[in-house]
Amino acid sequence: MIRSPDNDKLKTIRKLAQKRWREKLGLFAAEGEDLVAAAAAAGWEPRFVLRAGEDVEPELLHAVSSLGSGSRVIGVYEQRWSSPGGTLSVWLRGVEDPGNVGTIIRSAHALADGPVVLGPGCADPYSPKAVRATMGSLFARPPARAGFDELVGTRVALDASASDRLGDLAPPLVLCLGAERHGLPDDLLQAAEATARIPLRADGPESLNVAMTAAIALYEAANRMAGHG
Repeated sequence: MIRSPDNDKLKTIRKLAQKRWREKLGLFAAEGEDLVAAAAAAGWEPRFVLRAGEDVEPELLHAVSSLGSGSRVIGVYEQRWSSPGGTLSVWLRGVEDPGNVGTIIRSAHALADGPVVLGPGCADPYSPKAVRATMGSLFARPPARAGFDELVGTRVALDASASDRLGDLAPPLVLCLGAERHGLPDDLLQAAEATARIPLRADGPESLNVAMTAAIALYEAANRMAGHG
């Protein structure tokens, strides 16, 4: 039973709250019984798992938790990165909110066979907020990293000013999204093989949250591909 805050495992968890330490160590922390169970179901072996009252005094585990209410279990794992691919995937550029990145990873796991591919300026998918937002999908479908020019397939740029909705396109498809406020830069819109928009009501908001846009586009693309497979 760990009874000292100076324990090396507790020190590691505290470090992993910072991106620079996650990058240096190649590790991340997953908090909560559901995430630790999802990791086990996906075959991820932890570096270590600490359970309050079993491995560590509860107040010490709560002190290193990133959750406001504390945590009953925290697992530490090695980061994994997929390769881009699949008949349907998502590429992100400049999506800085870790909650959005995590939610898109979850949506892609539900609707696509390819990973979320992170381009420049995206939040760390292994940050505590992003890991929680994936609801365990991070373990089943780890993200990938690649530049726009490295993507293979039909690159579909989601853009509010595009003239067409998402149509029937030959797979593999890569749905490309930028940050909600700025979207994708003009050079990428011009380089994409296709552009598409999510039609909104005239009396509705000007834009959707990027995670909502990704989920709608994934659903539409998956349904079209299933209907023409």
